[in-house]
Amino acid sequence: MVDIMKRVRTVISLQPDDKRWLDEVADREGIPMTELIRRAVRLLRARQPINGRGINELLAATAGTWRGEDGLTYQQKVRDEW
Repeated sequence: MVDIMKRVRTVISLQPDDKRWLDEVADREGIPMTELIRRAVRLLRARQPINGRGINELLAATAGTWRGEDGLTYQQKVRDEW
């Protein structure tokens, strides 16, 4: 459980429809709206790319680093050793 004394209080402004929706979901889940928002923030953080870089950017940055033979041929040769 997170120590409540280590939390930072934050005030946000929401559209009325968003606030109503949050209240309905929180009521349905049986939790306070603030807990629902904390969970949403944790989920969003978990979905963020590594070091702010998405998979396509990482692939582009590492493209061409393999200088050996064809990758598929190499993979089959290594597996044949098993």
